[in-house]
Amino acid sequence: MSDFLQFAFQGLALGAIYALVALGFVIIFKATEVINFAHGELMLLGAYLVYAFHNEANLNFYFSVLLSIAAMAVVGWIIERVILRRMVGKPVFAVVMITIGLSIVLHQIVTAKWGYSDRQMADPWVSRTVDVGDIRITQASIVTILVAAGVLGLFFAFFRYSKYGVAMRATAFDQEAALAVGIPVRRVYALSWMIAAAIAALGGVFISSFPSSLNPNLGFAALRAFPAAILGGLDSPGGAVLGGFIIGEVEVLMQAYQPDIAPWLGNNFHVVAAYVVMILVLMVRPYGLFGTPQVERV
Repeated sequence: MSDFLQFAFQGLALGAIYALVALGFVIIFKATEVINFAHGELMLLGAYLVYAFHNEANLNFYFSVLLSIAAMAVVGWIIERVILRRMVGKPVFAVVMITIGLSIVLHQIVTAKWGYSDRQMADPWVSRTVDVGDIRITQASIVTILVAAGVLGLFFAFFRYSKYGVAMRATAFDQEAALAVGIPVRRVYALSWMIAAAIAALGGVFISSFPSSLNPNLGFAALRAFPAAILGGLDSPGGAVLGGFIIGEVEVLMQAYQPDIAPWLGNNFHVVAAYVVMILVLMVRPYGLFGTPQVERV
C-alpha cells in the first residue's frame, strides 16, 4: 500500500507539471483557435534561461526563475507582435505550420548556444527527500505541486475577475462580438502568448527537475502533456488541469505496475499510455471531457 501511495504522489506531481503545460496549449487555442506546436520549445528555452541566469550568471535560483518567466513573456509578446499578428485572418493551417517552424528555430537557437550535452539545473530541492511514514517523497515533487497549485489558482482568479481576464473570455467566446463592444482583440492575443510562454518557462523548470538534468530533448515533454489538453478539452482551462492530473497518474502507475501485470505490452508502454487514454475518451466524447461541441448550421 505504501508503494502505491508513493507512486500516486509522484503521479500527482507529474500531473501538476502536465497541467501547467496543457494550460499553455489551451490559452493559445482559446484565443486564436490554433494549436501551438512551438510550446515544447518555449518550455525548453525557458528552462535553459533559468540555467543561464543561475549557473552562468551566478544569480539566486528563485530570482533566475522569475527572470526566465519575465523573459519568456517578452518572447511570447515578440512572437505574437512580429510574426503571428500578420497572420490574423489567414488560414489556420498556415498559422499551425508557422508554430512548427518556430519550434525548429527555437530548438536550433538553444542547441547552438548550449549544445546537446546534459546539464544540471542545480535547483535547491532536487535531491532532497521527506519521509512521511513509510513513504519517501522528494522535495521536488512537493514544490512542484505547491507551485503549480499556486500558479493555476492565480491564473483562474485572473481569468475570472480581472479586466483582461474577462476580455480573454469574451474574445474566446466570440471574437467578432468582442471587437464590436470595443475589446482590443489583438492585445488579448498578445497577452495570451505572453501568459502561455511564461507558464511554459515554469513547466520547463519542473520537467527538468524530474530527470534531474537539462537537455534539448526536454521540448518533447510537451508532446507527452498534449493528450492532457485534448483529454480535458482544448477550450477548457479547467479541463486541461484535470487532464494533466489524469495523464500524470496514468503514466506513473502504468510505469510502476504494467511490466508485472501485462509484460507483453513492453517495458515502455507508459510512454504511449496517455495517448491510449486520449483515444478512448475521444471515441466517446470527441471534444474532450469538458470541451465545447461546435454546432455548424447547414
